[in-house]
Formats: sequence, structure tokens, C-alpha cells
Amino acid sequence: MKRRSFLKGLAAAVTGLAFSPGHSSAKLLASPVTTNRLRPPGGVPEEVFPAKCIRCGRCVEVCPYRSVIMLDIRAGVHAGTPVIEAEKIPCYLCMKCVDVCPTGSLERVKQEDTRMGLAIIDKFSCAAWKGLTLCRTCYDKCPFPERAIRLEQLRPVVEASHCTGCGLCTNACPITLADGRKAINIEPIYATRKVTQ
Repeated sequence: MKRRSFLKGLAAAVTGLAFSPGHSSAKLLASPVTTNRLRPPGGVPEEVFPAKCIRCGRCVEVCPYRSVIMLDIRAGVHAGTPVIEAEKIPCYLCMKCVDVCPTGSLERVKQEDTRMGLAIIDKFSCAAWKGLTLCRTCYDKCPFPERAIRLEQLRPVVEASHCTGCGLCTNACPITLADGRKAINIEPIYATRKVTQ
């Protein structure tokens, strides 16, 4: 078999696998950005991120906290792209990853203007909201207290206009539910914004 025919056959097989109907092909194309799994600060919209990112790994290498990890081959077309798993190691907003990104996949943005996601409090699980104890862990860990998270009657309230989605609150939350979520989680609402309006 000639090399050219082998490569054509391989390309056809991969294309057929990626676009064939079924669960496995959908998984190969599905975005890895979900609750508490976020793109690093300044990430462009998810619809263009996998095409713009060249998977150089500079953001992973430069992160002093090891918050940024690179997805493996199980992530399909997103393999090699960076994510932050907020419940494990949150983003400390050092902004070093943004400075080293060569393609603009991570756009330069001020620390307080970063929007990786939005913290959402599960009021049915939060100890302070349930009245079980005086817990203010998320408030204490927030890099922007009284702006991003404030206390109302000793219960935490998230201000959407100031929350960066860094995940420090989620990581510190002492409440872990049976499904692995916390009483406060980061939803990647900004990753789904459209490139063209």
C-alpha cells in the first residue's frame, strides 16, 4: 500500500468517526467547559477557542499555582487545550497565562474585568443559607469581597457584575454534595457567548 492511499484512508476513517451519528462522535466534539471546568482568564468564546489555541502549553507551564491543566486525548478536538478545574485548584488571577499566550486565545484583560464564569450559590445546600452555622468561607476567600461576594444578613450573595469566576470560593467551600458539586459552583456562562451578534 502506498503512503498516499494509506493517509487518504486514515483521513476518511477519522472524518467518518468524528461525524458519524452516535454517542462517541458527539463526545469528541463536545466542549469540556462545564460547571467548575473553565477556560483560563481572557478565554475567547468556546466556539472559536479550539481553533485559535495552538496547544503550545505555555499557559500550563507559566501558572505558578498549577491551576491550568492541559486536556488529554479523551477530550476529542479539545485535546491539548487548557482548562481550570475550579473545585480542585482555582485560578488565583495572577494573569501570567494571558501574558504568554501567542495566539490571543487568552485575551489580555484586567484582573477585575476577568469573566471566566459566574459563582452560583445553591441556597438549599449552603450552610449559611440553611441557617445551620455562620459560614462565610466563600466571602473570606473571594479576591473582591464586598464587590463580588457580599454578606446580606450574614448570608453570602454573589454580585454578577463583579464576579470573575476564579473559583476560589468553590475550592474553599466546606460543603461537598454527593454528586461532587459544592454549595457554591462556577457556571461558565461567558464561554458560550457568540463571536458575532
